[in-house]
Amino acid sequence: MYSESDLDNAVRAGALTPEAAAALRNHVSAARSAPAVDEEHFRLLTGFNDIFVSIAIVLLLVAIAWIGETISEPLAGAGVAAASWGLAEYFTRIRRMALPSILLLLSFAGGVAATLVGVMVVWNPDFSDRVDALIVAGIALATAFATWIHWRRFMVPITVAAGAVALAASVGALIVTAFQDPEAAIPWVALVAGLAIFALAMRWDMSDRGRTTRRSDVAFWLHLAAAPMIAHPIFHLLGVLDGAIPPSAAFIVIALYIGFGLVALAIDRRALLVSSLAYVLFALSRLFENAGAVELGTAFTALIIGSALLMLSAFWHPTRRLVVQRLPEMWQGRLPLTDRFAPAAASA
Repeated sequence: MYSESDLDNAVRAGALTPEAAAALRNHVSAARSAPAVDEEHFRLLTGFNDIFVSIAIVLLLVAIAWIGETISEPLAGAGVAAASWGLAEYFTRIRRMALPSILLLLSFAGGVAATLVGVMVVWNPDFSDRVDALIVAGIALATAFATWIHWRRFMVPITVAAGAVALAASVGALIVTAFQDPEAAIPWVALVAGLAIFALAMRWDMSDRGRTTRRSDVAFWLHLAAAPMIAHPIFHLLGVLDGAIPPSAAFIVIALYIGFGLVALAIDRRALLVSSLAYVLFALSRLFENAGAVELGTAFTALIIGSALLMLSAFWHPTRRLVVQRLPEMWQGRLPLTDRFAPAAASA
């Protein structure tokens, strides 16, 4: 199985002409009765060997962390980070294995952060909460810088999202220190950070409207990172996470989910719908319970939402085309293509 990035790499390497790659994409789109741009491709597995290698990587890194921790707290993280980088030199740069590359990036970033946290644990300073927040900001910033170096070397698509989240955590920690009540500020800071990452994702998406290059894969992971940072703070501020909600709030949750659905259709990304799914299920079940359907409220909710999502999936392309056609022309010219056949890829 080949991804869009593989086809793009083949074009750049001269193994395929741009016309042949475009013809292959168009053939697959016609066979599936759906445009390639609507499939939201990303590569996770190149074969079962990805799973086999990933299991081996996890076992090795856990062992390194375990042994390192018996010697020194910082050594555990440093060992994981160093091993992750070394393994990536083979499994990412040479073998180009998808799932192992993702795991190695995450373990590298986590190892860098764990090393710095381990230094603080060994030092064990007695600082105030505000100073601790500044230290967290520094650790997150260092992790973001490390992911940038990793991106320059290996260019794994998820790296940009990991770095953006780390940078958002650094800026967020700095901002939170300015509030008298940090806990009340966290949802707002997370929401602003999520919107910023969403804007960055759209920037990558707009540079590849046909979704035929690595830029689309980067945008996918950015959208996946931004979606929960947008959805969770909004529903937290509405009180959905506090338990029982009144019918008025439940209707607001459902209205927001419909709004998220329209945004998802316009940008041709489903991450917002997935991230907010639990909240709309909870809100709708509460409405059924208030209407008297206590025992079957959850069943009715699952039936309605499941049917709606399946219908949306089946008619995603025509529904999306209707939504995009009603947007200003300036926006239409920047959103992912709605045409059935995507044009030939530009070089990444």
